[in-house]
Amino acid sequence: MSEPRTGTGTEEILYGRTDERLGRFEVRAVDPFRDAELLHSWVTHPKAAYWLMQDASLPDVEREYMSIAAAGNHDAFIGLHEGGPAFLIERYDPAEVELKGLYDAQPGDIGMHFLVAPVDTDRRLHGFTLAVITTVMELLFDDPSVDRVIVEPDVRNTAVHALNEAVGFRVVEKLAKPEKEALLSVCTREMFLAARGVTR
Repeated sequence: MSEPRTGTGTEEILYGRTDERLGRFEVRAVDPFRDAELLHSWVTHPKAAYWLMQDASLPDVEREYMSIAAAGNHDAFIGLHEGGPAFLIERYDPAEVELKGLYDAQPGDIGMHFLVAPVDTDRRLHGFTLAVITTVMELLFDDPSVDRVIVEPDVRNTAVHALNEAVGFRVVEKLAKPEKEALLSVCTREMFLAARGVTR
């Protein structure tokens, strides 16, 4: 379990892990006002098309993350790599958000979205996105009440499907959502550990 600490600013680091190759990854809560400009630049970037916020204005992004911060079943985090903002995480109750009424919800389910900050491909560290999703999964399973992680990526997002499979997700079914056709996929704690080669 990671010990919370105070970061270089006023933010509290809620989770951290060190990747043997790529260094330190940490997570803090999103501040909807302070982070809005940064998040706007990420979610409206062409490489973030599957985030479905391409046409969002800066006030739109502020409102979206204020709404998430006020929700009791949805929250958002900034992921840091070596102290700098590098990815976005959303965690939600899939029985109430995104998938309400669309799948067989179970106690201990948690939903997530993640977005790696768009950068030029030649500046991306090899294995970085896998290290990010591993950090996200470790953050989620750091909560002992979580038994399964649920995701619903766009069926066309083949890069994310491959990443999900690499950390243990199994596709359950295709889902027709209002905004997309999705691949409902699940990963239990045991599936994640097995994918990482960890035995208990």
